Amino acid sequence: MDFRLNKEQKDIRRAAREFALGEFPDRAQEFDREETFDLDIWRKACDLGFIGVFIDEEYGGAGYGYFEHSLISEEFWTVDPGIGQSLTSASFGSEILLLYGTEEQKQLVLPQIVEGKAMIATTNGNLAKYVVLFALTNPEQPSRHDRHSFILVPTDSAGYESNKLRGKLGIRASDTAELSFSDLRVPLANLIGEEGEGFKELMAFFNRTRLHVCAQGVGVARAALEEGVKYAKERHQFGVPLASFQTIQFKLAEMATRVRAARNLYYEAAWLVDQGTIDHSLISMAKWYAKCADEALQIHGGYGYLDEYKVQRLYRDAKIVEIYEGAKEIEKAIIAKSLLGQ
Repeated sequence: MDFRLNKEQKDIRRAAREFALGEFPDRAQEFDREETFDLDIWRKACDLGFIGVFIDEEYGGAGYGYFEHSLISEEFWTVDPGIGQSLTSASFGSEILLLYGTEEQKQLVLPQIVEGKAMIATTNGNLAKYVVLFALTNPEQPSRHDRHSFILVPTDSAGYESNKLRGKLGIRASDTAELSFSDLRVPLANLIGEEGEGFKELMAFFNRTRLHVCAQGVGVARAALEEGVKYAKERHQFGVPLASFQTIQFKLAEMATRVRAARNLYYEAAWLVDQGTIDHSLISMAKWYAKCADEALQIHGGYGYLDEYKVQRLYRDAKIVEIYEGAKEIEKAIIAKSLLGQ
């Protein structure tokens, strides 16, 4: 198989990189420290077509695949994970509507996501216009896999309340909310997919959204590698650059290998999904493999522990990739079950 990017994909990747470099660096530290984000950056990203590129053209999207969405995620996260997450998560949840939503639901929500008129949430609970809610609807069902459903909830519904959560370890520019509901009611028409099929629908959702988390992991690992190389060249120890020590060289070599291998894994996994083939094991491999931030901080030594060095932010941001969309232990369990035929 040939996983070299075609011209259009290269253009998408380059445009995403240029946009991120132009918009992120001057604000990244501010957003991290203050746990905030400038929505004008989101609006610019929407105007340039970076948000929801996997949404079909009939709903205003570019009609690309999850592969192209992942390319954008990698570039954004390489420049700054917090801002990258704030942007790409603006469409997080629309995958469920594309897979299982009614035509009316798609026509209502998806064009607004692309045009920058609305965000959809699981993340972004304080900013979103719509929330995709995974709800317990059939508690009497014997199987725990038949008890839940997805429901589309407008955030202006009576009884919806969100409170901003603060003090996150990383990706602090990204909005996270605690949601509460008080006698909240929505029409039956807001049911997404089939009642009681929510768990199966969630697994199908994860098989797509884990792809851009794979790309996020590659992005932050790539950024950590870049910071490690830069520091190793600039910092001198005993009169010579750190880069001259074989121990440092080995760390950089291992990091570069992880970045390249993890990228190849998610390229193949995303390409297969866009061709209609879901490889659970491959997706899981790609998600947990890219880990470089800890070694990059180690190369920096004590300086890496200071706020003024980007590597400490990358170290904090990288941890979330091992947790959301399925913790690394879940990913390893999926891989093992595939090997064992379970």
